[in-house]
Amino acid sequence: MRQINNLIRRIDLTSLQLFVAVCEEGTLTRAASRENIAMSAVSKRLAELEEALGTDLFVRHSKGMMLAPAGESLLHHARSMLTSVEKMGAELDEYRMGIRGHIRMLANVSAIVEFLPDELPAFFATHSLVKIHLEERLSAGVVKAVEEGYAEVGICVSTTNSRDLFARPYRSDRLALAVPQDHPLADRASIDFVESLDFDHIGFHADSAIYTRSRAAAAEAGKAVNLRINVPSFDAICRMVQCGLGVGLIPDRAFEVLASGMGIKAVQLRDDWAYRELKIVTRDPAGLSTVTKMLVEHLAQSGSNRAPASTAAAAVSAPSPRQGR
Repeated sequence: MRQINNLIRRIDLTSLQLFVAVCEEGTLTRAASRENIAMSAVSKRLAELEEALGTDLFVRHSKGMMLAPAGESLLHHARSMLTSVEKMGAELDEYRMGIRGHIRMLANVSAIVEFLPDELPAFFATHSLVKIHLEERLSAGVVKAVEEGYAEVGICVSTTNSRDLFARPYRSDRLALAVPQDHPLADRASIDFVESLDFDHIGFHADSAIYTRSRAAAAEAGKAVNLRINVPSFDAICRMVQCGLGVGLIPDRAFEVLASGMGIKAVQLRDDWAYRELKIVTRDPAGLSTVTKMLVEHLAQSGSNRAPASTAAAAVSAPSPRQGR
C-alpha cells in the first residue's frame, strides 16, 4: 500500500499527458509543439516519470523515440486514466449546467446515417436533460473503444467480434450496388455481387466491414474487385458514382437517405452476406449509469419494433437531379 501511495504522489496527470503526446507524435519536438510547452520541460517530465517508475519507457535513437515494453504498458493505462478524467470533467460540467446526464456513444456510419436520426429524437423528447456525445468509428474500432472505456455504448455490425462485451440485437439492412442511370446494370431489379466485378468499383473505407467482405466474396468467386478509388463515406460513394467513376456498395437505407436528386440507381444484391445485422455493445450492464441503460433499452426496443430489412429483390431509384443542383 505504501508503494502505491508513493507512486500516486510522484505521478501527475500532466506528465502522463505529455508521455502520451510523445508516444503519438514520435519526437519530443512535435510533442512539445502540440502541448504548447518547452521541449526541455517535456524531457524533464519524462525523466522524472521514468525515475518514479524505476524503468525506461523509451528506446532513444537518432530518428526519434520508440516505446520500450514498459512504455507500451504505461501507454494503455495512461490513455485510460486521461479518458476517465476527461469524462469526469465533462459529466460534472453537464451536472453544473443542469443537463444531468452525459453519454458517450460510438457507432459505425451505417447506424449514424440509416437509423439513429430517426430514433434519437424520441429519446430526447422524454429525456431532455441528457446529452449524447456521438462519434463515428469503424465497427472494430467501436468494440475496442467501448472495451477500453472510451465510450459507454457502441453500435457495430453483428459479425464484429464483441470480445468480452455484452451485445444486443439492433437493426438490419441490405447492401445494394449504386450505379449510374445509364449503366448496363441499371435496369436490373437485383444481381449477384459477382456480376458487378466486370466493372470499376468505388470502394468504401479500406478497413470497413463492407470492403473486407466484398473482397472476400470476389476471391471466393476467383476474381478481384476492380478498385478505382477508396472513399471514406457513403455520400462520397454516391457522388463518385454520379460522376461515372464506377459502381459502389452502399446499404439500401443509406442510399434512400443520401442519393435523392442525384440521378443514380441502387440495385439490390441477392448474396446472403449482403444482408447485415447491427448490434449494440456495452460493458457489464450492471456498471452502466441509469441514463445509459435507458438509452440502450430505447435503441434495442426501437430496433425490435421495426420490420427487418426486406430480403426481396427490388431496385431503388433516386430521382433525377433538379435543375441548378
